[in-house]
Amino acid sequence: MPLADKVAPAPREVRVAGLITALLGVALLVLDGVLLASPSATGSNVLAEAGFYALFAIAVLMCGAGLAAGHTWARSPGVVLALMTIGVGWYLALPSEQPAPGVPLIAVGVLVLVLLFRQPSRAWALGQHADETEEEAAERGGLEGRRREREGSDDPES
Repeated sequence: MPLADKVAPAPREVRVAGLITALLGVALLVLDGVLLASPSATGSNVLAEAGFYALFAIAVLMCGAGLAAGHTWARSPGVVLALMTIGVGWYLALPSEQPAPGVPLIAVGVLVLVLLFRQPSRAWALGQHADETEEEAAERGGLEGRRREREGSDDPES
């Protein structure tokens, strides 16, 4: 299957949010490597923690790749990951008194949220036509309704 068939049309905002989310996944993999390479990393708890970080990093990378490829299924997980990023940044900046990594992490989370909630991103997620409002797109059935239109079926049950 050619790469062009795997990449769906999506606005630039969604693709940039996907790349940023994928970078967060790479950062988690780096954190995982640092944790395992640490001289104080001994015992089964460290291995369990590293395993969790590795699995979570893979999930974050998949979400970022989904957004970058223009797949609508990745938008909701991307929003959740952005909110989690803001929460981790807040915890680093305030209770842990480490504003140097915390504040930029908050900024990254907010940036991803803004990108995913801009008008072109919302229109993409709804499958909105250029000449219709968000309400009209929702009444039509959103992205699913647009898929039915492309296939030539007016039956909402198909």
